[in-house]
Amino acid sequence: MATLMPFLFSEDSRAQANFYMEALGGQINSIQTHAESPMSNDAIKDKIMHMCFTAGGVSFFMADSLEPLTRGNGISLNLEFKSGTEGRKAFDNLAEGGTVRHPLEPVFWGGLYGDLEDKYGVMWMISCGADTD
Repeated sequence: MATLMPFLFSEDSRAQANFYMEALGGQINSIQTHAESPMSNDAIKDKIMHMCFTAGGVSFFMADSLEPLTRGNGISLNLEFKSGTEGRKAFDNLAEGGTVRHPLEPVFWGGLYGDLEDKYGVMWMISCGADTD
């Protein structure tokens, strides 16, 4: 049995992880820079080689990209919340500085659904109950 763990490449892992932790709640669990690698050089020593953090109760891996990033639209991270209050808060926080593609609103299959691209180019889908606790 496998565990799916999102691994994000970033131009600035620290800033992006901090954005997600502020938006969804969470913490950094570990950080390893290239300076800790036996093959490090001064040009990349401060770049993140591997970071593990938790946001919204989900574990993520992240690293600073050493080459230019090209974002695609072939994948979205889907977060499902039981309450509408929780879902709305996450949606609004992740949308800050990004682009709402579909507003969080009632859907025919029940509850609320919306999707967005955050300010880092990551696609998110949010599903939640319609209640507001």
